[in-house]
Amino acid sequence: MTVWGENAPHPKECDQRRDWGRAVVEVQAACMSKSLRRALSVTDILFLAYWAASALHLVGLLPIPADWLYADANDARVVAWNWSFFPLDLAFSVTGLAAIRYARHENPLWKPLALVSLVLTMVAGGMAVGYWTLRGEFDPFWFLPNLALLIWPLFFLRGAIARLR
Repeated sequence: MTVWGENAPHPKECDQRRDWGRAVVEVQAACMSKSLRRALSVTDILFLAYWAASALHLVGLLPIPADWLYADANDARVVAWNWSFFPLDLAFSVTGLAAIRYARHENPLWKPLALVSLVLTMVAGGMAVGYWTLRGEFDPFWFLPNLALLIWPLFFLRGAIARLR
């Protein structure tokens, strides 16, 4: 099952010549599917909101109940571990949103951007799942969303790689 092209226009509707700056390139089939666009949008926007809320909480402008925070949220090392994900999460969010924008403008650069976003999303989820597993902490509030980050990109990965050829 390849959902990469699900709900996308017929390939012939996507085959067009486009002028991107000085170079004229062929835009070939593989319009972004609605399901991929939705998955990237939801994940990337939620992560940007998470980091905005985390930053506001860190500087004391947004109180978050302690039972909503991850385990040992007051331990400086655990806070540093959490913030070590910021560049990775920002990278997958920015590349995912850029892929959506480029796909809307039928720019073929959306394909490698989507692939990068999918891989980085899996890496972030896998690292967090590994951490919580090594600590033996299975709080569903934190473990399941990270497990989802590891798993959902798999449904799009095969098609993303195939579209680069």
